[in-house]
Amino acid sequence: MGRNTRKRRTPLATKALAASAALALGGGGLIWANFYASAHESHHQTWGGNQTKAATAQVATISCPDVQQKLTNVPNAARRGVAMELSNLDRQITEAYNRLASTRAAQAKDPSFVQNAIVGPLKEKRAATIDRIRIDIQRVGGSFDDAIKQLAACTAQTADQTTAGGNSGGQQQNSGGQQQGGQQGGQQQGGQQGGQQQGNNGGQAGDGPSAADFVDITKVAPNVLAKPNKTPDASTGSFTTRCGVNANQNHNSDNVIVAPGVTNGAHHVHDYVGNQKVNAFSSNQTFLQGGTSCQNRNDLSAYYWPVIREQDGTQEKDAGADGGGKDLNVGKILVAQQAQIKYVGSPASKVVAMPQFLRIITGDAKAFTNGTANANAHWSCTGFENRVQLTDKYPICPSGSRVVRTFAFQSCWDGQNIDSANHRTHVAFADPASGVCPNGFKAIPQLTMRLVYNVPQPVIQSDGTVKNAYAVDGFPEQLHKPITDHDDFISVTTGGLANKIADCINRGQNCA
Repeated sequence: MGRNTRKRRTPLATKALAASAALALGGGGLIWANFYASAHESHHQTWGGNQTKAATAQVATISCPDVQQKLTNVPNAARRGVAMELSNLDRQITEAYNRLASTRAAQAKDPSFVQNAIVGPLKEKRAATIDRIRIDIQRVGGSFDDAIKQLAACTAQTADQTTAGGNSGGQQQNSGGQQQGGQQGGQQQGGQQGGQQQGNNGGQAGDGPSAADFVDITKVAPNVLAKPNKTPDASTGSFTTRCGVNANQNHNSDNVIVAPGVTNGAHHVHDYVGNQKVNAFSSNQTFLQGGTSCQNRNDLSAYYWPVIREQDGTQEKDAGADGGGKDLNVGKILVAQQAQIKYVGSPASKVVAMPQFLRIITGDAKAFTNGTANANAHWSCTGFENRVQLTDKYPICPSGSRVVRTFAFQSCWDGQNIDSANHRTHVAFADPASGVCPNGFKAIPQLTMRLVYNVPQPVIQSDGTVKNAYAVDGFPEQLHKPITDHDDFISVTTGGLANKIADCINRGQNCA
């Protein structure tokens, strides 16, 4: 296999991060700290925040090394068992985060409480789980890197002290969540029901977003890079597949790629379009029988992404369910107004057809604690997409403009594997300057997605709250940061569609 280039970002993401690092927004007293630097420094640093509120830094979340990304050589016979244990690691972090958020009073009284009562016991649980992963791998003859055992230890991480989600609809209560320098925040009962705040991180559930997560897009300098020049061998066509916007609300909080066989393996809710039989227990055979929301009935591919919620105090139907309120994902789920799915070519070469059942994940659902290596989030507004793309901020769009999420998937394939142990190393990004794939990789049609949402305009208020806040679903400890946005894809086609897509792109045609 060619070298692992999973740390390469698209030109759009690279530029957006660089621009974000230098940004300071005046107006309303909001100034935010340098996120790009923080992502590469100690997890004990403060990650952004409303600097107009001088409060004592307080533990806001739990940061744990991502074991999955280090498991690059897991035998196929061990992958299901390893996936189950990785899901246990996620569940343990969620439990630790919930305990963190519900013990603010004890933390204020005892500076060692977090370490002794939360982080220390979590390390012991993780060490036992990592050892079970070792056993699973070695039982089938695989090798295990003992350095992975060092990933058991987690750290407590501070975050901004602002709150969000206030006053919309008259249902929001801010008194429980604006914890400043040791004030006690209220834990939500009954599955983290909407309308109350927890901890000090803002948001309807108390774990984000915060005011520092939003930016007026009209105040951001243009940051979109030019595309690579096309060579004579470029594949210049495109293929658009129309699969709807998930108006039928096909949702679950599973992730069959990362956590097969594990209910609520994602800890957040996904929108699904395309294949209609995708859950934790789906198989390749299930996909072929799953039906599709796509107009092209030969497109049985699974396209899924975390939902966006409007945090207006509304209790969604999953307020007491896994993936929803139980995992601190609260508020009204918004359906995209538009969902464009398009495959495009390579500026440097022809493309080969995607293999059947190829799995690709783009972006990182844990980028807030993992750092930006695999982040690939793109946020913008209609009318601004060609000028401004944001990676670690939610845009505040001007009147008449709508929020846009864009995804550009990895476009290089190793030519052999439809998946890899860490779900990353079998695919790669092309070089951002030339569009050339890494050695040993072949260009495939690049999946691009564009989701457009009609959301009320967020307003950062003088007290540091955000009216009309919205946020992407995520793991609780990720605090609903925009940088955690991600997208998932499983290629499933019939009737020779994969070859037709590649042929159309290679001929320079625009097909649908």
